[in-house]
Amino acid sequence: MAKTKESLHDVGDAELLDLLAAAKEEAFNLRFQHVTGSLDNTARLGAVRKQVARINTELREREIAAAEALSSQEEN
Repeated sequence: MAKTKESLHDVGDAELLDLLAAAKEEAFNLRFQHVTGSLDNTARLGAVRKQVARINTELREREIAAAEALSSQEEN
């Protein structure tokens, strides 16, 4: 996951959804490796969970901004 918290603002919605899918898949694979005992770097689990949360937060911020813009247009 090469995208940092700051660079998520510059990414389009479609790419954010792709990043979210990839991060969730990586989290699943890491959890699977952890359960089977083959995961060496357990800190990566937390890092990927935080990345998923950051992406979800950015998507939610965009959703709220779009809803506010729509409601302000309807008022005018």
